[in-house]
Amino acid sequence: MRITRRLLLTGAALALGTTALPLRRAWAVTTAEFGGMRIDSLSDGWLELPADMTLAVLPEAERAALGAQFGLTPGGVVQSPLNVTLLRHDGRVVLFDVGSGPDFMPTAGKLAEALSALDLTPDDVTDVVFTHAHPDHLWGVLDDFDEPLFPAARMQMGAQEHGFWTDPATPAALPEAQQSFAAGAARRLEALGDAVATFEAGAEVLPGVVAVATPGHTPGHTSFAIGTPAEGVFVTGDFITMPLSFARPEIGAATDHDPAQAAETRKATLARLADEGWRILGYHLPDGGLGRVERDGDAYRFVPG
Repeated sequence: MRITRRLLLTGAALALGTTALPLRRAWAVTTAEFGGMRIDSLSDGWLELPADMTLAVLPEAERAALGAQFGLTPGGVVQSPLNVTLLRHDGRVVLFDVGSGPDFMPTAGKLAEALSALDLTPDDVTDVVFTHAHPDHLWGVLDDFDEPLFPAARMQMGAQEHGFWTDPATPAALPEAQQSFAAGAARRLEALGDAVATFEAGAEVLPGVVAVATPGHTPGHTSFAIGTPAEGVFVTGDFITMPLSFARPEIGAATDHDPAQAAETRKATLARLADEGWRILGYHLPDGGLGRVERDGDAYRFVPG
């Protein structure tokens, strides 16, 4: 099955008709404290996506079995959480990604409400660090009036990622389904201008926070290691987006820019996280996204907690 713009837009249409579905959290949950650092998982809401998007990337011979195992029903809906990482340390208030804002899906764009649950406002945010520039991670940087929502924040994005989305040639390199991604990213990055600093993989972007290259989902996708495996959290971004990919690391998101590279990144990074004992905070994972990666034979599993 080919991923088309029509299929992506179906997700937005489905989201408009979800009043009978269980209400998802739009608040903040304290997740971890270590070494003077406090981590919270903030909910930006959730995405309503056609299950057919994920079914389309499954091996055809296993599509029915894997779909049944992971709750993917043809013609059905997948509800994907949006977990924004908040770090507070040494006077800093740091967001890793900023959610969807008002222009993506009506079930998303709830980050300001989540901040309010912790008695914080967007004006309190001192730093924003981006994993990548997809809509549900970047578009929340502007408010309803296209003004910066976090006016006091120092913003950072990987140099390769920033260069990709600001390159005029990028739209032509993307499938039809992601044309709006390119336009939206370019508009927001242009609006921010020099307010966004760039970094290279391996850089310490903030004290105790190291940028880890995890390419494939996007060309310059970056995850972040906060602290150490013993006392810290690994912010995944979208190098992994669903429990199915722990069991089958070769299977990724329908929106992976380079599926083969994304699969290699997942395999290598999951091995590292399991072997080093990192706690992770996954942007699209259940239970606020906090948990650990455990080996399960030749594959892995996500253990919340």
